[in-house]
Amino acid sequence: MNPQEEIAALREKLRYYNDKYYNQDASEISDYEYDMLQRKLRGLEAEYPEFADANSPTQRVGGTASGRFSKVAHAYPLESLQDVFSLDELGEFFARVEGAAGAAEYVVEYKIDGLSVALEYQNGIFVRGATRGDGQVGEDVTANLKTIKDIPHQIENAPPRLIVRGEVYMKKSVFDALNTELELHEKPLLANPRNAAAGSLRQKDSKITQKRRLSIFCFNIQNANELPITGHAASLDYLKQLGFPVSPRYPIYTDPQQVYDEILRMGENRDQLDFDIDGAVVKVDSFVQRGQLGSTAKFPRWAAAYKYPPEVKETLLKDIIISVGRTGVLTPNAVLEPVRLAGTTVSRATLHNRDFIRELDVRIGDTVSVRKAGEIIPEIIGVNLDKRPIDAMPYEMPRLCPVCGAPAFEDEEESAIRCTSASCPAQLLRNLIHFASRDAMDIDGCGEGNLQKLIDAGLVQSAADLYDLTVEQLLPLGKKVDTWANNLTAGIAASKTRDLSRLLFAFGIRHVGQKAGKVLSNYFGSLDAILNATIEEMTEIRDIGQTTAESIAAWRELAQSQELIEKLRAHGVNFIGEKTAKSDLLAGKTIVATGSLTLFSRKEINDLIESLGGKAAGSVSKKTDYVVAGENAGSKLQKAAELGIPVLTEEEFKNMIQQEEN
Repeated sequence: MNPQEEIAALREKLRYYNDKYYNQDASEISDYEYDMLQRKLRGLEAEYPEFADANSPTQRVGGTASGRFSKVAHAYPLESLQDVFSLDELGEFFARVEGAAGAAEYVVEYKIDGLSVALEYQNGIFVRGATRGDGQVGEDVTANLKTIKDIPHQIENAPPRLIVRGEVYMKKSVFDALNTELELHEKPLLANPRNAAAGSLRQKDSKITQKRRLSIFCFNIQNANELPITGHAASLDYLKQLGFPVSPRYPIYTDPQQVYDEILRMGENRDQLDFDIDGAVVKVDSFVQRGQLGSTAKFPRWAAAYKYPPEVKETLLKDIIISVGRTGVLTPNAVLEPVRLAGTTVSRATLHNRDFIRELDVRIGDTVSVRKAGEIIPEIIGVNLDKRPIDAMPYEMPRLCPVCGAPAFEDEEESAIRCTSASCPAQLLRNLIHFASRDAMDIDGCGEGNLQKLIDAGLVQSAADLYDLTVEQLLPLGKKVDTWANNLTAGIAASKTRDLSRLLFAFGIRHVGQKAGKVLSNYFGSLDAILNATIEEMTEIRDIGQTTAESIAAWRELAQSQELIEKLRAHGVNFIGEKTAKSDLLAGKTIVATGSLTLFSRKEINDLIESLGGKAAGSVSKKTDYVVAGENAGSKLQKAAELGIPVLTEEEFKNMIQQEEN
């Protein structure tokens, strides 16, 4: 995979995980794994600036405002924090601060693992509360926030306007009590306190939120510039006086070594807290110095979040069981003696794949080291050989799928073992979930529970069977005719008109994500053209590499793929793409706009380039075809001259486009 493909793949992964975490209140990877993906992407983007993208997950807050609640534009952005993972990196933060703003005082607080919100008060009355969303626009969850007892509905001696930022969380004790109750009623358990808090706050019925007994810590006054307060610690004191709950600790230090000691002390004592933390936040106290330091597009330069390494504990590996994923991969999972880890009791851990088991030589009966970053099933990272039973035998992966009994084959490229049956029930459910998901065919009513009912009733054996469903067939499933059944069939019918790019993503072809689906749709214009394209033709497209092209070619040769395509065709599912470019005037051209522009804003000229089929790049390289330069173009203009790249004024660029159009 070349650097451009790797960057694109990392961005696609992170956008997927962002959507899961921020918008669906779910996690598929740990905080630590997510942080490492972010770090890897930042490194690649720094090494290859020609692939810069303002919409990269490294440049944007991860969430969005969903359609479940009305949208709220934040009067003051709810910024994210720059993460650091070692004391050395924290030292670099101190050096940057003091190099730009001089000696500083630092406030150290717990980094609460919850959901960030903004609370707005007018003349002391709580009038609105919103989630962070993407930092600029969030969701109006006022009614749900009013069920949280910690949040005052009215405050005395308040300023005319007060906007408070806080972190909604669920206490560990509340989380454990709720799960105990759910277990007694044989209902699905909550995954972890953070996701439980986020899901509870975003309920349409505020009565459900109230039952979840959420809490909040307030940690910032967003409009502090409107108040006679000069520092962060003083602002927390002020909030406490007004009746807001704030962090139990927020000491001030001038010596970085004292900050280090406080962070380590907080980490050592976190098991004793009744709330989850995943780090400590260090903030410059002085608002004047904060103003001098400013912010990047995503982070304030006056704060850093120190992330604690994943907690590690030993426990007994009692058994190894196999799960089958959507792509047919057989994944081994360890059954553990329950152990308290990072705020929750865990009894399962991922063993990843066959090679992972071989490398660690993990065996049933071993005492293993387990780590967990707070959201997901933990992973085993080591084996205590001194405690290994004499009769413990090396583990071998099964040769048959444990779900359907079909033979499993070894995929050497990915060190994976896959079920060979396209009709495997385990894969069918996951394939349908993916096919109907929001970023794919976006079919309302096709959640996991309903899809499982359709499968159990024998109504659906492939995605194409969804389009055969009738209201009458759905009646025996116990749903009301005028609600779920009608809505589901209407949603399925509506999905027939989705763009080709969504259908390509919905197919679940390996290496074909949302970005690749759009690129293929825009280039070929129809599914039939893609089905007939050679691998060489596909690899000529920017952003489509050899691996992706070969994966598409292999997928379209499968009998089940061909059967699915023809059934969808017969049902009238759209196979045509809606090309986003207005024309192909600049097709294949990479153009960099630099300097102070007068005829266009930077966004306008970049949008124009993209709309004409070109690529608007942020840096000059050998692949650049033109540079459009305004005043004070600087180093990019110099590099263009060194590489012999044509340089155009805005007027020349405008004339070039008009001449080509004529």
